[in-house]
Amino acid sequence: MPSFDIVSKLNRNEVDNAVNQASKEVGTRFDFRDTGTTIEQNEEGIVLRSDSESRLEAAYGVLQEKILKRKVALEALDPQKPQQGGGQTWRQLVKLKEGVEQDKAKEIVKFLKDSKIKVQASIQGDLVRVSGKKRDELQETIAALRAKSFELPLQFVNFRE
Repeated sequence: MPSFDIVSKLNRNEVDNAVNQASKEVGTRFDFRDTGTTIEQNEEGIVLRSDSESRLEAAYGVLQEKILKRKVALEALDPQKPQQGGGQTWRQLVKLKEGVEQDKAKEIVKFLKDSKIKVQASIQGDLVRVSGKKRDELQETIAALRAKSFELPLQFVNFRE
């Protein structure tokens, strides 16, 4: 019985490259000069710091631009609310989404059942396995999933006959 897995993974190397490029651009651009604006990555995600909220938004725009150039989906970014730090500094954490969460997996399974495509979907940890009798049904399923937005980047792996 043919099957495939639906996953949501990030290419960490591309994210690292995008963060490095954005950090360099923020360091050299004239409008960010003497604002203390930085972009760095840690275990939590990507941390943006600046002296004003508007500069923070501009730095986030630069980060988004570099992420898109590296062909990483913007849905993988989960920006938190900007917080005022000590003194005149502002800080914003941008978390990176990876894996299909339980509620999103249930939403995908429900979508597949409602689509009337003759496939079975099961949740297995942080992925969804889809199986069907014909290869064409699985390809139709992939096309339907690509057409609908689930607010996270989906990849289709382990296609087996």
